Amino acid sequence: MKKSPNVSGVRQALREATSDSHHRVDTLFSGYQLDSQSHYAAFLTAHARALGALESVARPASPRLPLITADLAAMDMAMPAPLSLADPDRDGYRWGLLYALEGSRLGGAMLARQVAPGLPRAYLSAVHGKGGWVAFQQALDQAAAEGGEGWLDDAVQGAQAAFALFAAAARPEPVAAHG
Repeated sequence: MKKSPNVSGVRQALREATSDSHHRVDTLFSGYQLDSQSHYAAFLTAHARALGALESVARPASPRLPLITADLAAMDMAMPAPLSLADPDRDGYRWGLLYALEGSRLGGAMLARQVAPGLPRAYLSAVHGKGGWVAFQQALDQAAAEGGEGWLDDAVQGAQAAFALFAAAARPEPVAAHG
């Protein structure tokens, strides 16, 4: 039986494996001007499309779907249909999704400061409480230590799937041609 992943290297392995995907998502979303109501609404809609699919599979301890739903409602916007995401029902895959979702809270805190005054920002402001990110990392390390063979590969696949879903959501939906 193959040894479980090196706990100290799990986060580094995930960071390295997803670096290009993370950069691609950041680049795609950097085109949204969060101080513009229309751009911010489009940004939230795109995130909601990904978040709906991701949270249903990842099952985070503190879901943000209700927060983004409330932000959209405050802007008189409907919650969009989620994108689809396969659920291979593997623990490592789920942790990879969680790694991307929980990490996005860190970026959300910075983005919340760019949102125009008067616009809702519950979703972007949903940061980790004191010690929350460290606690998540410790839980990730523990899951990796208990995960066994293939766990890290599954986690990388999950994290890559999360970034791919956000990238797909960032692209505008095609508009049907008339006539």
